Amino acid sequence: MLRKTLYTTLATLLIGLIGLLAQTHTKKVHDEKILSYIVDPHSQDLQFYWKDDSNHIFKSIANLKRWLGLHHKTLVFAMNGGMYKKDHTPQGLFIQNFQSQSPLDSTTKGHGNFYLKPNGIFYVTSDLKAVVCKTEDFPKTKNIRFATQSGPMLVIDGNIHSAFKIGSKNLNIRNGVGIFPGGKVLFAMSKDPINFYDFAIYFKKLGCKNALYLDGFVSRTYLPEKQWIQTDGDFGVIIGVVDK
Repeated sequence: MLRKTLYTTLATLLIGLIGLLAQTHTKKVHDEKILSYIVDPHSQDLQFYWKDDSNHIFKSIANLKRWLGLHHKTLVFAMNGGMYKKDHTPQGLFIQNFQSQSPLDSTTKGHGNFYLKPNGIFYVTSDLKAVVCKTEDFPKTKNIRFATQSGPMLVIDGNIHSAFKIGSKNLNIRNGVGIFPGGKVLFAMSKDPINFYDFAIYFKKLGCKNALYLDGFVSRTYLPEKQWIQTDGDFGVIIGVVDK
């Protein structure tokens, strides 16, 4: 009886060790292929940027970083925040500090990733709650502090977007945003070209019930704490976190 119990205990420990090694390997693979940053909107200063106080579009992370420096603020993270038109105006909805700068795009048909329905919206409320939702689920309320529309959704209520295919050869640099059940925000950008399915799986496996694609080959991320410093770009909206 004692020997049987010992074998059972050893087997349990072995299974646990194998699981731990597998998780470690998975995390290592993720760290090698995808750059990520987790933000707590309640304790960090998360904002969406488009124009400076002279009404000039930032366009690049370098310009945003320089402008923040003039205001005695230090940029700790930045990422392009959605698709944009040729004149750098946001494609679809953009709300900044409760003011709508670009209207919601409810077009049912169109070309490109933005119109691969369902697309979605990433927004932050007045009480600092971060949400990713399908465009049709976006609430009509005045308490939205920031919002950016993009598409397609990557993860919808825990499910991978039905249009994504395993093994797809549609590879590109991609960045996106997902929400953890506890309310923290996961930003991620692939370091190398990746297909939609594998990018969406990344968010799902880490626990995001909803995640939204932001953009593709133009994507840039500024994250000095992980020795990833990209300050170029030619964007519309930029999402940033500054030191409080």
